[in-house]
Amino acid sequence: MAFSPYREFSVQQWAKLKDNTPLPLSETELAALRGINERASIAEVENVYLPLSRLLSYYVESMQTLNAQTARFMQDSTPKVPFIIGVAGSVAVGKSTSSRILQTLLKRWPGHPRVDLINTDGFLLPTAELERRDLMKRKGFPESYDRSALLQFISDIKSGRRDVKAPVYSHLKYDIVPDEYVEIDQPDVLIVEGLNVLQASATKIGEPRLFVSDFFDFAIYVDVEEEVVKEWYIKRFLTFRDSVFKQPEAYFSHFAELSEEEAIATASEIWDTINLVNLRENIYPTRLRADLILHKSADHAIDRVHLRKL
Repeated sequence: MAFSPYREFSVQQWAKLKDNTPLPLSETELAALRGINERASIAEVENVYLPLSRLLSYYVESMQTLNAQTARFMQDSTPKVPFIIGVAGSVAVGKSTSSRILQTLLKRWPGHPRVDLINTDGFLLPTAELERRDLMKRKGFPESYDRSALLQFISDIKSGRRDVKAPVYSHLKYDIVPDEYVEIDQPDVLIVEGLNVLQASATKIGEPRLFVSDFFDFAIYVDVEEEVVKEWYIKRFLTFRDSVFKQPEAYFSHFAELSEEEAIATASEIWDTINLVNLRENIYPTRLRADLILHKSADHAIDRVHLRKL
């Protein structure tokens, strides 16, 4: 396309934007941030995430300055309003790893040391409710979330409310943890990571036309080709079969007894009938709503960065 709302950068071009900023992250720290089968390297953190954190720090600083000037103009002492970053993308593309790396880097920039991270899995409907609604095979689709609760949460955060509670989700038990919450208390930055956080279309007549993404100050989409992310999903499933699924309390403990051939077939079926459908219908269509797109190649490395023009 001759014209595009995005500027496209190779990793080499994007890396130049770090402008000699020292990398405040060690290999040991990075190892603790990587997800299952993720391969983010120190070089990638330095060349991709460090320039991104530098850009975001400018956005945060600008918003903080604007808020302070507005408060003076209004002659009012308003609560601190967090800068909210949304991170979207398919299952198994590495959203959580990207979010944790960004959280760690942003914490180390001056001016916004309080950086919290929330995964929207905590706002999934409880398993019992999903079963009652016959939605277990639609888990992760927009209708499987308590969207009203998620919208209220993000609205409270953006309103400057203190001690806002977010439900906790257990991937081991594949369910919400009863009576357990994470409290978010006026951070400088909040990262909200999830499959459908950029969605902006109501699915039922009469639903509110306000969306979680309306509260984002910056949105990131992690982009991977369908056939590539399917391969990653299957590999992750095999890793879980040999680790997490072996725990007696695991919801998917029955998968631990599958042979490798059976596990590959099972994972492939789950991907084709659930995750791929969700990707095509709900997740990928929101890609161009992002302010920045991180594209990954088959070796897990980010190879292109697309930044929306202001």
